[in-house]
Amino acid sequence: MGSQVDLKVEGMTCDACVRSVKFKLLRVKGVTSADVDLAAGKATVQQDETGASVEDMIAAVGQLGFHAARL
Repeated sequence: MGSQVDLKVEGMTCDACVRSVKFKLLRVKGVTSADVDLAAGKATVQQDETGASVEDMIAAVGQLGFHAARL
């Protein structure tokens, strides 16, 4: 059984940003789903039992030019 990680994502301004962040998070090993909310500036990530690294998630978002931190 996996678990959920909530990330604060700063710098998103449009739906294209949301799609980019979601796609990038889904490419992190161990992430099974990602829901990104532009208005809340938040990403809710589901991970599998291997437990994707939060640091990897934050780094992936950072590669897009956004700032992320765990909530």
